[in-house]
Amino acid sequence: MLPAATRDQIAANLAAARRSRAPIAPLTPSYPDLDVVDAYEIQLINIRRRVAAGARVVGHKVGLSSPVMQQMMGVNEPDYGHLLDDMRVFEDAPVKTANYLYPRVEVEVGFILADDLPGADCTEDDVLAATEALVPSIELIDTRIKDWQVKICDTIADNASSAGFVLGPARVSPADIDVKAIDAVLTRNGEVAAEGRSDAVLGNPVTAVAWLARKVDGFGVRLRQGDIVLPGSCTLAVDARAGDEFVADFAGLGSVRLSFE
Repeated sequence: MLPAATRDQIAANLAAARRSRAPIAPLTPSYPDLDVVDAYEIQLINIRRRVAAGARVVGHKVGLSSPVMQQMMGVNEPDYGHLLDDMRVFEDAPVKTANYLYPRVEVEVGFILADDLPGADCTEDDVLAATEALVPSIELIDTRIKDWQVKICDTIADNASSAGFVLGPARVSPADIDVKAIDAVLTRNGEVAAEGRSDAVLGNPVTAVAWLARKVDGFGVRLRQGDIVLPGSCTLAVDARAGDEFVADFAGLGSVRLSFE
């Protein structure tokens, strides 16, 4: 466990890296006592500061929830972060690649909540009952840690490496689709860049959302009515470059696109 002053300093360093787009060294080697509780508290410091400056929390995310992503990033458990309104990007407006350090995209079956979720006792049935709709989504991830040299505490402290998200137009009730069997294909400039299926996310994206609700309850965070929840990518993350146009197609759930300039 780190002293409060050390948490504050790490949070300030991460915030400065996000603003300046100048990455910092990995946290874990410099702070060997850093644990996941410290990391989430560091994340919350920066989220509260951004909210105080005018941003609004519009949802939450789980990351690294598939074995392939955990292997890609060298971690062995999911991470979790916040989605803010100023992180939202749009299908009809190219993203400026220069605004990020190491941008990548992930393909996710998003959830839109019609009701609050329970906290520590949240179940998959609770998630299904509270979900208004599933939505096709792409998450834009980035890291403020140099060269993606992250361990689990690095990424949690850094808002789970989240930087942006875009939602497609479709809205599908979970009662009308098998949430565990949604095939997804990501193309970059018309060529297949990644493929996967929704059950790559902890066996079921619903499981990831229930896990998240339980996990953050101990920090006083709840998943609320109207929240967008991204449960994790069902494909590998793909690097984004200026000039790239990505389209994610989901069987039975429509598509979503994101371009970069």
